[in-house]
Amino acid sequence: MERISMKTSDQRRDLPFSTLDLGVVCPMANERKNAERFIKEVLVICLGFPFKRVTFFPVLDLTSQDGTLDLVRRLERQVPEVKLIFAPENRCVVDAYFRGYEIAMNSGCDWILEMDAGYSHQPCEIAGLFNTMIKGYDCVFGSRFCKGGRFSDTFILRYVVSRGGTLLTNFLLGTRMADMTGGFELFTRGALKQILRRGIRSRGPFFQTEIRVRAHDFRVAEVPIHYRSGNHPLGIKDFLDAFCGLWHLFRFRETHSPLS
Repeated sequence: MERISMKTSDQRRDLPFSTLDLGVVCPMANERKNAERFIKEVLVICLGFPFKRVTFFPVLDLTSQDGTLDLVRRLERQVPEVKLIFAPENRCVVDAYFRGYEIAMNSGCDWILEMDAGYSHQPCEIAGLFNTMIKGYDCVFGSRFCKGGRFSDTFILRYVVSRGGTLLTNFLLGTRMADMTGGFELFTRGALKQILRRGIRSRGPFFQTEIRVRAHDFRVAEVPIHYRSGNHPLGIKDFLDAFCGLWHLFRFRETHSPLS
């Protein structure tokens, strides 16, 4: 699935992998059981491409209480590609993502890959995002609902909300992605900078929808992914946040068209 944009980022279209710095932003909390294996599997995939540089940015804060922080600190000393971001000031997972984005962009990363830890996003599917992005896109989004995508979740409500949220967002805002509520995303630095500059209000899972809406006029693509069960069910606070966020975007679209 492809979307042709009205404007693009400052990323040149003919750059090979060897000219690009890659940053992987991955918030982590209480992942001690799988953290080391997950990080190493991601790095094996990323280092299999001839990037100029690959940096894995695990983002941790005080939410993590099971020793994950100490494990990642040890791994940072052993693996040169790992650069821990410890941000005790974070108040929610969105803060962790944004802190990671900030550090990755300030570190000169040309591409920024965002994914969840804990194997809800599969390292083996990273290559599909890279191979699509190199064709000249500004953003590539993992999609659970496009052809070839799969959604495995023990919380059936999450599937209903994700599927319904996508349909409602597309209907109200005129977007056209098959999946408007997921993560697992790859951006050029220029595109991500512009998307964040446009403003992200949500402090809950709805921020992923805001990002995809803000990316509407870039050259974007979706690639199928297999999403596995998340770490926690959605709560009432998440629903309220999503409802308020969607209403704000709808009103903004009605009074400031196009979104920018």
